[in-house]
Amino acid sequence: MTSYEKVLAARAKDRFTSLDMIDGIFTEFMEMHGDRRFADDRAIVSGLAYLNGIPVTVIGIEKGHTIKERSHRNFGSAHPEGYRKALRQMKLAEKFGRPVICFIDTSGAYCGIGAEERGQGQAIAENLTEMMSLQTPIISIIIGEGGSGGALALAAANEVWMLENSIYSVISPEGCASILWKDSARAEEASECLKLTPADLHELKIIEKIISENEALMDVLKRELMEAVKKYSAMQIDELIDHRYNRFRVIGG
Repeated sequence: MTSYEKVLAARAKDRFTSLDMIDGIFTEFMEMHGDRRFADDRAIVSGLAYLNGIPVTVIGIEKGHTIKERSHRNFGSAHPEGYRKALRQMKLAEKFGRPVICFIDTSGAYCGIGAEERGQGQAIAENLTEMMSLQTPIISIIIGEGGSGGALALAAANEVWMLENSIYSVISPEGCASILWKDSARAEEASECLKLTPADLHELKIIEKIISENEALMDVLKRELMEAVKKYSAMQIDELIDHRYNRFRVIGG
């Protein structure tokens, strides 16, 4: 597949969502709502679940399937309260020693006036700061689109994985083409320049793992997550935080 074909696959309307992942991998998921400051952002789902008997905190950016669901979820574009809700759950996970698992699928954080008035940039920055020193393991998985700061706000993790037909980029191909060439029709060309495919990002050491999409996807993810959770839960807190810090320090080295 070309880079732009990967973009189209990541955006496909029949693609699985974060809630599909949660239903297929975890048991007894109990959703938690609200950021305790403003509102409950439906673009982000978060809560408690069991991973093969291990209690974990699960956070996902949810797009929905139908038009009604997508509208309800704001098409996966979170407001500041969504990121604050996610951080609230992460801090609770830290308090009770639960690993954090994030599923990412967004074209980017919502850029409306209300979101900016309520501190969209500050909310994303706070997540990045807090996640870097969170005293519990974090695994983030990009399952569709991984767009800009909206995706990065849940990706300051010990490991970042991508499904084989997902993308991860600082900007959309259309946005990049509009800025560089004043022509969004050159999105396909921009896709190649952005190096947004899992293979590109794995080569650049921005992600740790590429997960094949096949009939055994949920079983494979469950097994891989179990191994990762056991590995990082066995680390001392200082070692865990140093690992996360050093992971980002070597990118681009």
